Amino acid sequence: MRRVFLIIALSLEALFLASAQEDKKVIVNGYVTSMQTVTFDSLKGSFINDNLIHNRLNFKGYFGNHVSMGVELRSRIFTGDMVRMNPGYSDMIGKDQGWIDLSWNIADEKSFLINTTIDRYWLDINYSNIQVRLGRQRINWGQTFVWNPNDIFNAYSFFDVDYPERPGGDAIRIQYFPDYTSALELAVKADYEDDVTAAALYRFNKWGYDIQFLAGYVNSEDYVAGAGWSGAFRSLSFRGEVSWFQPVRHFSDTIGTGLFTIGFDRILKDNSMIQLQAMYCNNPLDLTDFNSFYTGNLSAKDLAFSKFSIFGQFNFAATPLLNLSISGMWFPGLKGYFAGPSVDYSVAENIDFSLIWQHFKGRMGEESLRINLGFLRLKYNF
Repeated sequence: MRRVFLIIALSLEALFLASAQEDKKVIVNGYVTSMQTVTFDSLKGSFINDNLIHNRLNFKGYFGNHVSMGVELRSRIFTGDMVRMNPGYSDMIGKDQGWIDLSWNIADEKSFLINTTIDRYWLDINYSNIQVRLGRQRINWGQTFVWNPNDIFNAYSFFDVDYPERPGGDAIRIQYFPDYTSALELAVKADYEDDVTAAALYRFNKWGYDIQFLAGYVNSEDYVAGAGWSGAFRSLSFRGEVSWFQPVRHFSDTIGTGLFTIGFDRILKDNSMIQLQAMYCNNPLDLTDFNSFYTGNLSAKDLAFSKFSIFGQFNFAATPLLNLSISGMWFPGLKGYFAGPSVDYSVAENIDFSLIWQHFKGRMGEESLRINLGFLRLKYNF
């Protein structure tokens, strides 16, 4: 039934996009990346080598001033040791978290895997001070950069270096704008297990800060209440979020999970930037495997692996074409840390080269973890 709904919806969108193209109101863009990845615990150990070719296509059509539509898809070709050595790899890549399954493993062989996923499809209607969007979309309620306890619809992993769009969900979102500085939002999302997330948010501006409050129901298991803000403190940008998740079952006799994070950032004269962020959680997730830490297929409730987490990053704009970055995280509860230097260079117009290294060290239960990931990426935007 869900696939039937999908076919009807996409067919209608195709017809509308075709009609919009006749009026030259369709925008098509995207990118292609080739990324080589190496994974190892030490230089003396074994190396795991993988390659990913990633193509993204974005189609957007505009019909007058009040209606627009979009379809966006990503196609990926995986080759290397992970495909060859891990029998569950194709299932993990092909799994769709949305209410409608929009992910297809087109080819699944011993040495390569090809997957196509539609991660956005939506119809947007706006009139006067009301906007309604229906379909797969990203609902971003976060105010900070790294950890977002307010981002209850689309939690994401900071460590995913090749997915800047971040995950979306099958949802309906209604926004009402009383004036230029405030907004009231209602949103409902369902996932592949029919779990529902439904919440309301009110955002306004006061004392030079964008302030928001939210409340709702997350993944059919928790009530949530939260707040967030972003503004300036002298020469620094000052941001923060707080959320409390209380289980629906055993509501009165179960301790909930609270996450509180604050961050500062400053852009320097040469367009370099410094960022700092800290987070506290009274009930951090018991981390059992590195996959959970890295892929981040978690809810906003599960962002913390340590009661305290601290992040810092410095982006140095060496030249208009060259950017150098170093970031780090400290996880006292895991007795561990993360370090991640990177180099980004604009080779030519629309072509970028990136070299990224991620180093993790810590403890999971009684076991010690040490892992390195290196990424070499070439990206063409069109």
